[in-house]
Amino acid sequence: MNERRLIPTAVVTGAVVLGLTALSACSASDAAGHKSGDRLDVVASFYPMQFLAERIGGSHVSVSTLTKPGQEPHDLELSPRQIGGLSDAGLIVYLKGIQPAVDDAVELSESKHTVDAAGLTTLEDHGTEAGGEEHAHEHEGDEPGADPHVWLDPVKYAEVAKGVGKSLEKTDPDHAADYRKNTDALVTELGALDSAYKKGLTDTATTTFITTHSAFGYLAERYGLTQEGIAGIDPEAEPSPARISALHSVAEKKKVTTVFFETLASDKTAKTVARDTGLRTDVLDPLEGITGKSKGDDYIEVMRSNLAALQKALGAK
Repeated sequence: MNERRLIPTAVVTGAVVLGLTALSACSASDAAGHKSGDRLDVVASFYPMQFLAERIGGSHVSVSTLTKPGQEPHDLELSPRQIGGLSDAGLIVYLKGIQPAVDDAVELSESKHTVDAAGLTTLEDHGTEAGGEEHAHEHEGDEPGADPHVWLDPVKYAEVAKGVGKSLEKTDPDHAADYRKNTDALVTELGALDSAYKKGLTDTATTTFITTHSAFGYLAERYGLTQEGIAGIDPEAEPSPARISALHSVAEKKKVTTVFFETLASDKTAKTVARDTGLRTDVLDPLEGITGKSKGDDYIEVMRSNLAALQKALGAK
């Protein structure tokens, strides 16, 4: 992944203390606020976790997200109110390794009602081919080899969905049957998405794509593709001449046609690489948030748009 501005741990810790202090002054018990009427209060760290909570929880949950639509999730800073609210949530759904501020806040909140999506599937190591650098280690606190972008692989995302469903069943057993039903329906839908990717990417002119955001390692591995990320460079920064040269060689050798950029960052880097390598640009959405610029209203729709973009770029037959 690209280098991001990370929040110093000391700053996060101080904010957590303020948030928890404020909470203790206004909450009568640990259970207070776990329900909004008859619905379970669920806090999601960012969009991929929000989507799971809403689809599986259905009418039995009230879901809020720590990351606003259009906000770059890696740079998230939490307010004392948000931090305090973590201890008051019925369930926290997050993905360790993506947002250091959230990881620290969840740990220091000592909430007993949490589910870490990173623990619901097997994390793998993905680097950038031409550069030889590994983007997965650019997150503060990551374990070696831990690429957290599991939601971009429908199969792994389905594994996470099953774990979130079980957590909801345990947290709110009165509605366990509905959570199981909703989980099964979502897993079936993700299975159909996986089948569409397999079929749509089976016969292509090339299997290599270039992206400013090295988030697609799981997706590439799942469907026999090669991701060439502009590693170690922020999406809005100029790539080095050496990296452009390396990408130019890869593009020529592997018949690459497109440099992909993401919706929540500038396309400046993609345009620079495309101009210097004679390639075109397009969007490959890492689905870290849904905005008016997203090519779809939810995870499934945007993933199908991503498939169409990949088919075009790779010359699917």
